Amino acid sequence: MNQDFILGKWSCWPPRSKNSPTQAELLSPIPKMLKRRLSPLARIVFCAAAPCINGNADLPAVFSSTHGELAKSFKMMEMIEAGDEISPTAFSLSVHNAIAGLFSMAYKNKLQTTVVAPGEEGIAPAFIEALGLLEEGEKEVLVVLYDEPLVGFYPAAPFQLSTDSSNAVALTISKTGSGIPMHFSRRQITGDDGEQPLQVPLLIDFLAGLQTDLLLHTPRHSWYWNKKAC
Repeated sequence: MNQDFILGKWSCWPPRSKNSPTQAELLSPIPKMLKRRLSPLARIVFCAAAPCINGNADLPAVFSSTHGELAKSFKMMEMIEAGDEISPTAFSLSVHNAIAGLFSMAYKNKLQTTVVAPGEEGIAPAFIEALGLLEEGEKEVLVVLYDEPLVGFYPAAPFQLSTDSSNAVALTISKTGSGIPMHFSRRQITGDDGEQPLQVPLLIDFLAGLQTDLLLHTPRHSWYWNKKAC
């Protein structure tokens, strides 16, 4: 697989700059009733995506998370074990596409939204899905990658499934327009750089830094991103 694209805007949460808007400022456009439904993970997703859309999310989107709202699901299982009742609203906000659904509601986005659970392929499937949308004729696509630490009940070791902190990064890609020309391809070399929770910080470092190449290994192959010379 070999694809070229333009990286438009990108943003992450937690922010890398001390001068970044606060979470309260970034979430201020969200209706209060909807804002109360946002979990801590949903809040960092909204904060990462807000600078990329400038209040207008009227574009197709790809959301990617390894574990999604697993912490919410686990809490509900504990409640069931204790004999407590679970509300339909609580259940609906724990499913894998819950955050994407809330995001579409908050910004009244009626265009296509895809949610992926990438497994050992890490961040690559989100890019593959977004590039597929561009090939189908979409002019611009929003990509959002996010995860929070696994609940302690789930033993992650020795597998690289989780990190100690929550992270989210959002970016827009297109085939034409202003931005950073990028190349994305698959390589045959194998390795193990962990799943998406470990790869997102590496992607953020790549986007923010001067390095021109990012190579992420999986047990079957590797994925390669390159900032092409303008």
